[in-house]
Amino acid sequence: MAKTKQPGITDETPVLENSDLLQGLPPSVFFQAVEHSPVAISITDLHANILYSNKAFTKETGYAASEVLGRNESVLSNRNTPRLVYDALWGRLQQLKPWSGVLVNRRKDGKRYLAELMVAPVLDEENQPIHYLGMHRDVTELYSLEQRVQNQKAMIEKAVNAANVAMVLLDEDESIVLDNLAYKTLATDMCPQEPSHVILRALQDEMGERLKAIRDRGVGFTDYEIRLDIGRNSTPRWFSIDGSMIEIGDETADSFFAQPERRYLMLVINDVTELRRRQHAEQMNALKLLIAEEEALQSMREALNGALYQFQRPLNLMNAAVRMLEQRKGDERALTEQVIGALREAIDAGNEAREKLEQAVPSETPGVKTSINMNELLRNVLELSTGDLLKHGILVDWHPPLHMPAMIGFESRLHSLFKQLVDNAIEAMASSGASRRELSIVARVENGDVVVNISDTGPGVSEEYRTRVFEPFFSTKPNTNKGAGYGMGLTIVQEIVAEHLGTVHIDPLYQEGCRVCVHLPLGTARS
Repeated sequence: MAKTKQPGITDETPVLENSDLLQGLPPSVFFQAVEHSPVAISITDLHANILYSNKAFTKETGYAASEVLGRNESVLSNRNTPRLVYDALWGRLQQLKPWSGVLVNRRKDGKRYLAELMVAPVLDEENQPIHYLGMHRDVTELYSLEQRVQNQKAMIEKAVNAANVAMVLLDEDESIVLDNLAYKTLATDMCPQEPSHVILRALQDEMGERLKAIRDRGVGFTDYEIRLDIGRNSTPRWFSIDGSMIEIGDETADSFFAQPERRYLMLVINDVTELRRRQHAEQMNALKLLIAEEEALQSMREALNGALYQFQRPLNLMNAAVRMLEQRKGDERALTEQVIGALREAIDAGNEAREKLEQAVPSETPGVKTSINMNELLRNVLELSTGDLLKHGILVDWHPPLHMPAMIGFESRLHSLFKQLVDNAIEAMASSGASRRELSIVARVENGDVVVNISDTGPGVSEEYRTRVFEPFFSTKPNTNKGAGYGMGLTIVQEIVAEHLGTVHIDPLYQEGCRVCVHLPLGTARS
């Protein structure tokens, strides 16, 4: 049974010549096509007098065909379209070219509307104009919608630019789609680095996989604070970051029926530097008091431990004497027993005094483990040492990385650690009388550790003392031994580093003075 083809046009339908198609259509078809077209159509003579109008024309303008027959198209004019528009229209028609544009028309009832008009000349066989064909449609609502969108866009841009917080919209490739003036200002401050990239990298370091999970789920985050050291002087600035995911429809024709999902990330970046600086000033005052108290306690500890060390020596000698006397025999045994008894009484009294002295030594309380920003901690230490640095004319070379991941540790103990190292470096350079006095601090992340190198241009530490300087009660100060000005403080440094499961050593390859290298894991410190 032969397959019956349904009527219609398919890819296999043969293409006929225009003449063949025209011969198959009666003239009435063309008339009815124009008459029932949904677009308002009118045909005029060369003076724009109306000779024909279709039903859509009547519906659009309110004029019946009999009312406009013979009348000029100007009957639709609202009389406020600029003359220049009409000059352009007639200029195109005289060139036998169509014209299209928008005019303000008026209906029969007096209501104005926007008409999107196209006028084309109708040419005879000699290519001469014999009529004009006009087609127009009401685009008032479309214009109103476009204008409303533009107005809303202008208002949104004005409001966004007036905001005192930086805003940036990023696509899935983290390219900037939209930003405001505050963000542009921030970009100028951070040039040549792009703020959004730096901030996302900082958020990634702080939040880890949580940031990706948040973006994948289409949810946001609020009040996430980060610190960046910006500019040539590495000025610290703090930002509170809000992030929200926005789903925006594709504007291309391909996505009309199947709308793909496109997610954008809106970052709201609030500069809270002034607030943090005020808080920082208060914290620094408290820190100064805390460090002064810790230094006083540490001095007391050192003095008492030193006294205990010295006190133990005669006790050891008396114990040795008792053991020697106990081994003696002979006629002097009775006298020896008396001496031994007296020595034992002295030893017992000494041990009792030593125990009381040990109890008087202040205990060390490392405090509570917290999240620590190493850049901020080192800046605090330098700020506390500013007076001594200026007093001795020491130049500080410190370029903190733009962002350092937070580490877990005892903040007050780490302050004491680096304050001790900086103070030792200052003392070494000042006591040596060096003409070139420079303190260099380099911090970086390496293999999961925060590495801090503190270098000075003092006399350095000789090879024989590089290990001994960390021993208790050993000092290489000029008045006690050879070497640089590193003494008792390095024992404390080693204790604090050990509390954080780290390492500390003096760089043997550094020849311009002394360089102390501290390695601290990013993870949890020892409780």
